[in-house]
Amino acid sequence: MAAEINPILSWTLISECPIPDDVKDILIDGEEAIAAYKTFRDSAIFTNKRLIVRDAQGLTGKKVEIYSLPYSSINMWSTENAGKFLDFNAEVELWTRAGHIKINLQKGVDIRKFDKLIANALLK
Repeated sequence: MAAEINPILSWTLISECPIPDDVKDILIDGEEAIAAYKTFRDSAIFTNKRLIVRDAQGLTGKKVEIYSLPYSSINMWSTENAGKFLDFNAEVELWTRAGHIKINLQKGVDIRKFDKLIANALLK
């Protein structure tokens, strides 16, 4: 029986979405946004250098916390596709230098495309 590992962070991605225009304000020279996913309150953006998760907070959503996960900090990842009966979410787990991160993908998010985004970022 495997030991349970509690994640330091957990995000749920609902669906793929257009890349937000204002993400350009936080990209560095040579960094390009590749794909974006809607979260409950904001979005997660894959760039060619990192994963950026924007989390709107408060009642108005004007306060925004930004998580930036450089791909170089990811040591290992796993993906698990959704099952057929009463198991609608796919899961991605990232083991990083900072700790363990869990990402839930709602039904409709292509787990294999997501897996390929991570592989392209880490293995090139």
